[in-house]
Amino acid sequence: MKKFIASAALVALGFSASATAQDSMSDLLNKVRNGRASEEQAHKEREAEFRQRRDQQQQLLQQERQTQRRLERESARLEETRRNNEQEITRQLEIQRERMGQLSELFGVLQQAAGDAKSVISTSHVSIDNAGRMEEIDTLVQKASNDAELPSLADIRAWPAQMMLEMIGSSQVVTFQHTVIGKDGTKSPIQLTRIGDFGVIGDGKYFELKPDGTVHELVRQPPSRFLGTVSPFEASSSGVQALGIDPTRGQLLSLEVEKPNLEERLAQGGEIGYITLGLGAIGVILAIFQWLYLTLVNGKVKKQIRSETPSLDNPLGRVLSVYENNKSVDVETLELKLDEAILKETPALERFLTIVKLISAVAPLFGLLGTVTGMIATFQAITLFGTGDPSQMAGGISAALMTTVEGLVVAIPTLLLHSFVSGSSKSVIHVLEEQSAGIIAVHAEKENANASA
Repeated sequence: MKKFIASAALVALGFSASATAQDSMSDLLNKVRNGRASEEQAHKEREAEFRQRRDQQQQLLQQERQTQRRLERESARLEETRRNNEQEITRQLEIQRERMGQLSELFGVLQQAAGDAKSVISTSHVSIDNAGRMEEIDTLVQKASNDAELPSLADIRAWPAQMMLEMIGSSQVVTFQHTVIGKDGTKSPIQLTRIGDFGVIGDGKYFELKPDGTVHELVRQPPSRFLGTVSPFEASSSGVQALGIDPTRGQLLSLEVEKPNLEERLAQGGEIGYITLGLGAIGVILAIFQWLYLTLVNGKVKKQIRSETPSLDNPLGRVLSVYENNKSVDVETLELKLDEAILKETPALERFLTIVKLISAVAPLFGLLGTVTGMIATFQAITLFGTGDPSQMAGGISAALMTTVEGLVVAIPTLLLHSFVSGSSKSVIHVLEEQSAGIIAVHAEKENANASA
């Protein structure tokens, strides 16, 4: 019974599942049919839209083609206008050249003359107290070199007017207030005096005009024989007053600035130069000291010659005192004692002469040594850098020769001082020997007289 009931339940369940599956398949079929209908409707709408856009694109293409044809016609018209304009420009230029005639040559000469005037005015001292001169000349040069704009009569008249101002200003001495730049770069207004177109002075100094139109104080003032004339000239109000001027408009002053002073020249000699000068100073001091000593001794010797009493404060007195202490000895012994006394005095009288003579002989050799070493350094620089700048090579040779100059500067005075001192020494020694010979002669006469008696 239980098995029957279970079988019946399974059959009922199978019928129920079959009915449910059939309902699901029907729903799925209906959905597929509805979706296909929707897609067909969307495709139709999209196709209609594409057809509408295609018609619009065709209209736009027709419009652009019409615009292209219109622009091509306009381009052709403009090209024709360009060709006509070029022909007209060529014709007008030919008419201009025909009408200008010889004016082109005139403007060429005017441009060259104005350019020369510009170079003169830009570096002229007259422009310091006459500002704005370059503007008119620049306008004339620009218009004379430009075919599009010709210079006017007023522009052309500016050139001779500026040249007349240049000529008049070159003969004037004008004092005015102007800002100058010092050696330290500071600007300060001072009272300047312009000497024609030769130079500018002020505050007891020389100044120079730079290419940019500014006035600068010289880095180094010229020698005192020129600089000493500036202050008296500024203080004078009338009459004729001496003043050192540069006729080359600053070139000579530039050379004076570049010329080395004494300290720089000594530095060019280097260590060898300083050693040479040091030896020279020692030699000169020793020679002068000995010369003063011999002068004093010579005076005492002369005083001793006039006196009959020997004095021990001079060489001759000490030699005479030897005779006074040895009157009883024979001639040979006296002669030996007097020679000994003279030999004792000689070292003091010939003191430092050997050193001075040695310095006078060695100083040129030191100078030659410095010159040789300097030339070696110069030729080494030429080997490394070439001879592109002759001024650098000339500067090296000049520095090398400076030691020779220092050697000669030491040798000449020391040699002269050695001659003077040696002469003074020999003069005193000659007096001693002369007096000694006289004493021996008198003593020999006395001895012979006693022997005869």
